[in-house]
Amino acid sequence: MKTVLTTLNAKYIHMSLALRYLKAYSEKEFDIELAEYTIKDPAMNVVTDLYRRAPDVVGFSCYIWNIEETIPIIRMLKKIRPDIRIVLGGPEVSYDTQYWMERIPEVDFIVMGEGEETLHHLLTELRDGTEKYHFVFGIAYRGKDGSVVLNPGRPKALLDDLPSPHYFAEDVPQLPTRVVYFETSRGCPFSCQFCLSSIEVGVRYFDIERTKRDLLHLIRSGARLIKFVDRTFNIKRDYALEIFQFLIDNHGGSCVFQFEITADIMRPEVISFLSEHAPPGVFRFEIGVQSTNEATNEIIQRRQNFAKLSRTVTMIKESGKIDQHLDLIAGLPEEDYASFRQTFNDVFALRPEELQLGFLKMLRGTGVRARAAEHGYVFMDNAPYEILGNDVLPFSDIVRIKQAEDVLEKYWNAHRADAAVTYLIESVFPSAWDFFQGFGAYWESRGWERIGHQLEDLFVRLREFLAAETPHALPAAEGLMKLDYFRQHKYRPRKIWWDPALSETEHASWMRRLLERPEDVGESFASLRLNERELHKQVMIDRVPFDLAAYLADGVVRLGRESLLIARYPAASSDAVARAVEIYSLPIVPAVLPGQ
Repeated sequence: MKTVLTTLNAKYIHMSLALRYLKAYSEKEFDIELAEYTIKDPAMNVVTDLYRRAPDVVGFSCYIWNIEETIPIIRMLKKIRPDIRIVLGGPEVSYDTQYWMERIPEVDFIVMGEGEETLHHLLTELRDGTEKYHFVFGIAYRGKDGSVVLNPGRPKALLDDLPSPHYFAEDVPQLPTRVVYFETSRGCPFSCQFCLSSIEVGVRYFDIERTKRDLLHLIRSGARLIKFVDRTFNIKRDYALEIFQFLIDNHGGSCVFQFEITADIMRPEVISFLSEHAPPGVFRFEIGVQSTNEATNEIIQRRQNFAKLSRTVTMIKESGKIDQHLDLIAGLPEEDYASFRQTFNDVFALRPEELQLGFLKMLRGTGVRARAAEHGYVFMDNAPYEILGNDVLPFSDIVRIKQAEDVLEKYWNAHRADAAVTYLIESVFPSAWDFFQGFGAYWESRGWERIGHQLEDLFVRLREFLAAETPHALPAAEGLMKLDYFRQHKYRPRKIWWDPALSETEHASWMRRLLERPEDVGESFASLRLNERELHKQVMIDRVPFDLAAYLADGVVRLGRESLLIARYPAASSDAVARAVEIYSLPIVPAVLPGQ
């Protein structure tokens, strides 16, 4: 009996951890293959590949991001091979299981909850032909009369009885280019009503020595990004500290580790330890804030101390060692547009490297879905069950928030124009939200969401928005946008998106001054000893309407004293790796002509 375990990943770079656990648990007794696709793959292509593998059993791992794309594949496969046994598993079908068995009659079995032991037991019954499915705890199946039978759940597995999913030889060549998912525990100590993790009581941990062995194997096998899927990695402080120390000692210089952190419970001594010992860029933290509205947090049973969370995020940011990704959810109970604006501004004030703005999804099995009527929720019938409105947040406000989300992703999270955006938020617009909302609405009014964008297009469109809405801020903002644009390139850009502020004569005069009197720029620039050819090949210049040297020193824009912006792109080193652009400045003194 041949079994193929498969799933549609959200992206090609993802590797399904669930499938690998299932195979590791049962491969000694059963012929099991893994087959991974993406939600972008045509259904016919997936069906064709599965058909060619000639399986007797096909198991699909189902989530909100792939269930609707999975159903047509199941139906086609069953038409072609009616004899194939179809098994579903995963969080999307572990709840409202009766509904899924009725909606997809082609499905023979559904594994509910943790699947390692349950799938093994089911495969045993299928192989032996005993069909004693009523003994398989944790499955749904069809009785002889066609009725759906839901068996009692299976007790949670002892984690150290589960074989490691990280030692398949066929995975090793993929590790450098894929995201590797890793867990040190299962369960969550919190009861947030929008999250499936709240349903499971307690937290179970894998043996720490096993965890270290698995991590070391992945690092030595070439993994470049390991994402820990623990819902709250730092809930057990000593365990987390030991893993942090182990990774600091063994990261190998090329592997990055991402953790989901509950920031308000992180102890200052842990932050101090990381600030002192963590190598820059090796750790990334994902922190779910979701809302700063205390009444909303009480409704969703989310305990959160925003003051302590802010302290943690600030201390980590000041260390300069760890990038932080903060999450918000729009549409939580009793959070209207004004409240969400406040939440956004509260969190953006912490200046995280990335701020993810998501929308509430009414997941099957969660408390918010069970009590949706209490708050007047309207949401999508099919996955991902995103909300369309509620009693305090109508669909019109959701549309407005989505406008802001669009430009937040393109500019802040992609770090395309950090200097300009920071200036606009701090000095021009009433708040960060007002900038992103205003720009987002303008973006949509111009129809730009329907077309593609090159890097220079993003700057042109920001300039157009400012010219229309805040023309008084355009000169300083455009100067900062020039700086941002230069910083976006590893090599000297071939074109610029603005009309040069220097005439050809002025440009030639300034370049001559840089050649003949480089010490005017400073000792570091003079030490480059650039000849004329190198200067013209590596350096770009333009005028900005503020004191650039002061801005580079303290981040404050002081208008009234123009500067020459000098961007130098070093020649590639012997190993052909481009170094970061170097930025210099030179005051423009009106009484002194260029070249004098």
